Amino acid sequence: MKILQFPLARLTLCFVLGILFYQKYPPEPIWALISLLIGVLFLTLFHFFSKKPIYKFLFGTFTLLVSFIIGITTCIFHKESLRPNHYLHQIEENSSHKIKLVLHEKLKNTAKNSRYISTVTSIDNQQSLGNLILNIRKPNQIDDWSIGSHVEVIGSIYQNKNPYNPNQFDYGKYLENQEIYGQVYVNEKQIILDETESNLWTAFSNFRTQIIQNLQLSNFKKEELNIMIALLLGQQQDISPETLKDYQWAGAVHILSVSGLHVGFILLFITFLLKPMANTRKNALIKLLLILLSLWSYGILAGLAPSVVRSVTMFSIVAIGNHFRRTINNFHTLLVSMLLILLWKPSFLFDVGFQLSYLALFFILWLQPLLTDIWQPKHKITQYIWGILTVSFAAQIGTMPLSLYYFHQFPGLFFLTNVIVLPLLGIIMILGLVAIVIASFEKVPLIIVKPLELLIELQNNLIQWIASFEDFVFTNISFTSTMLWASYLIIIAIFLCYKKPDFKRTATVLISIIVLQAVSIGTKFRTNHTQELIVFHARKNTIMVQRQNESVIVYSNDSILNTLHQNLSIQSYLVGNFCEVKKKMKLQNLFYFKEKKILLIDSLAIYSEKIKPDILIITHSPKLNLERLLYVCKPKEIIADGSNFKSYVRLWEATCRKEKIPFHYTNEKGFYKI
Repeated sequence: MKILQFPLARLTLCFVLGILFYQKYPPEPIWALISLLIGVLFLTLFHFFSKKPIYKFLFGTFTLLVSFIIGITTCIFHKESLRPNHYLHQIEENSSHKIKLVLHEKLKNTAKNSRYISTVTSIDNQQSLGNLILNIRKPNQIDDWSIGSHVEVIGSIYQNKNPYNPNQFDYGKYLENQEIYGQVYVNEKQIILDETESNLWTAFSNFRTQIIQNLQLSNFKKEELNIMIALLLGQQQDISPETLKDYQWAGAVHILSVSGLHVGFILLFITFLLKPMANTRKNALIKLLLILLSLWSYGILAGLAPSVVRSVTMFSIVAIGNHFRRTINNFHTLLVSMLLILLWKPSFLFDVGFQLSYLALFFILWLQPLLTDIWQPKHKITQYIWGILTVSFAAQIGTMPLSLYYFHQFPGLFFLTNVIVLPLLGIIMILGLVAIVIASFEKVPLIIVKPLELLIELQNNLIQWIASFEDFVFTNISFTSTMLWASYLIIIAIFLCYKKPDFKRTATVLISIIVLQAVSIGTKFRTNHTQELIVFHARKNTIMVQRQNESVIVYSNDSILNTLHQNLSIQSYLVGNFCEVKKKMKLQNLFYFKEKKILLIDSLAIYSEKIKPDILIITHSPKLNLERLLYVCKPKEIIADGSNFKSYVRLWEATCRKEKIPFHYTNEKGFYKI
């Protein structure tokens, strides 16, 4: 690929590899810094002798090595938990602390809590730092707290936990990648409001709130307003789950996230407004500054999500290049923006939105010209439709493996969605921008509200209609990380061969297909040689799974068994292990698995003293004399699942500790597997 011939591409690749290396094998900070100093010294030394071929080669090699080490040291520099005054080093487990916080960002509410990303300023009157999530239990009628508010709470900080069940989304790891290491749960009465901070982020957040309030006063319908706020302000918190599902199934969820499409509209809009200014040197500089100021103001207003940062950075580079009348290489722009963003915040590399955004744009730049050469229509309408199709196809090809890996589903009618929705979206964006500008000062007049409302309603109806063809939505697709890399190898090899076919490239395509087949066969082999029994963690319920190769038997009560297709824990397990449910059975009191005898005691607390189980499972808080049961039955291990009262579990755990019998509580240690 020609892109790898660019020095910047190789430097960016090594920098990214350094970030990935740190994520997997974090070195001690001192050794990383020493390595960087040694690398820079050798780089400087080889630079003075670079006229000789061997030193020129060594200079290039050490340049890439230093770029790799800079990736590592950038992660260390941004890793707040390494600092001695981070709150992780100041708290004790299960202990209450007086915590002073600044509310930084509003998150989507849960059924019980309002949620905020907050910055810690002190713990028990000691200076502190770090981000955590503040969960406030409160009635729905109370308004949200203002961003920038200084609050004081008394409570425990609960650190991120591993997933409770197998193959479940690791929310703790996701938060850690965003430098969030804990959560606090309080009632509203436990919060003391101190003052409201005034800074740029707070000003834009409160300005966004003011715009949303003016839009709400403009008599928009609720669902249409929520879609418009997502489209233009990047706030998806209030979109209903049903509408969000329709957009996902239709392959249109990307339009709800502010990205290149939206920022491009902003750039065109600002450029149009500045067009009357004369093209003098002074005015050109003023135009550039106004464009950059507008783009970054909009980016901050939209919340600086990874896709927003990528788009605003790229279009800023484009605007600067146009000002200096330089020929802009799109791949260079892509690489520079990625490098700058990751230097500023390396954790963005692990954000799904960031990954999808860059992959989509890369494949559009690379594949779309190849696809347009296949057919060149003569009429403008067919040219427009063909352009949308080629862009959509290139983006979808580039993001499909990653989407399958993260979301395990694929919308088959994405091309139809883009052809229908994108022209409509352009009109909505133009009217929406006008509405946002007006809402910055006052209510939006009815002459703008009604057309905009009707257009968004039409868009929603079209999306809902496309999503109704459920046979074209492929869900629960099992896809591993190895399959992900093998798939990208095939895609790149095929298009390189298509662009310039020869023996080597054809052989690469065939080899890449063999690699994917080998990966699939290996996965199938592991699946067909697995036996396990798992006690899941489920609040107020008991779920057990027995797996024999691809076949799964689920044991639970009727309410769980009748809604298995909606149970995320079970579905994640099935998809992650390439298996399916063959039987659904009610729980029984005695199981045999791999020569182990397993006794289950439920709320009735009925058991036979003659049974000597290897493993005892306690469910639904039975009233037991555990000491007597241990003396009579002599189990080797005891498991308590999430259906038990915590107070009962503490007593059982203390008894097991006294008797020196292993005790596993799924609410603390997660699922139990044999």
